[in-house]
Order: sequence, then structure tokens, then C-alpha cells
Amino acid sequence: MQIQTIDIRSITDPGEGTLSFFEAERDLPFAIKRIYYIHGVPKGILRGGHAHKNLRQMLWCPRGDILMRLDDGTEKREVPLNDPTKGLVLGSDIWREMLWREADSVLCVAADAWYSEEDYIRDYDEFLRYIGKKK
Repeated sequence: MQIQTIDIRSITDPGEGTLSFFEAERDLPFAIKRIYYIHGVPKGILRGGHAHKNLRQMLWCPRGDILMRLDDGTEKREVPLNDPTKGLVLGSDIWREMLWREADSVLCVAADAWYSEEDYIRDYDEFLRYIGKKK
């Protein structure tokens, strides 16, 4: 499965908080074309339910607790996002679902391409057929 957990560099100043950062093509294996975030989601809501044909992303949760459910057609994995200093890099061809385990959690995403509806696979059976053709 094309996933990688990365440490987001952080500098803590006692009594003043922590600054966390990452740099495209240095900390991430790609240049960033788009950043978006999802917020205001109630606890227990499952989002996602799609895969990407080409898109690579880095996801992180600066606030809260979100469980990533990942599936590459062969292997399934669950990865918690609940530490603002950890990021999850996802390659293409991975089915993903995101479960909000804490209300008002925030999911941030840095992507290597502009939005393209043609890059999405939104039906799981279609995803399995697509993956099968690539093998």
C-alpha cells in the first residue's frame, strides 16, 4: 500500500505554544497544487468513500481525532490521525474513508494536483475493477 507516515517538523517555545510546518518537495514527495480542509463534522460521521487514480495527498489533523480507513484492493489498514505533528502521505489507487471520532475535528489535505472530478472513483466495485485491470 502506498502510504507513509511523516513527522511534521515542530518547534515548541515553552509557554508560547508550538509552530509546526512542512515543505513541499522537501518533507513531501511532491509539489503542492491544492490545500483544503474539512471541519464542522459531527462525531461518528463517515466521509470519503472514494479513491483517486493519480492524485497524491498528505493528510493531517491539527485538531481532534479522525480514523483513516484505507484499502488498496488487497490490503486494508486503519490509521488514526490524532496528533498534529504527524502526517499521512497517500499515493494513488487507495480507497479511503474518514471516520470522525471526535466532534469538530479538522482534516487538512495538501494535494499534488488541481481538483479534477475525472480523477475520482466513487463506487467501491468500480474501484476493485479498476485496480484489477492495473495488475
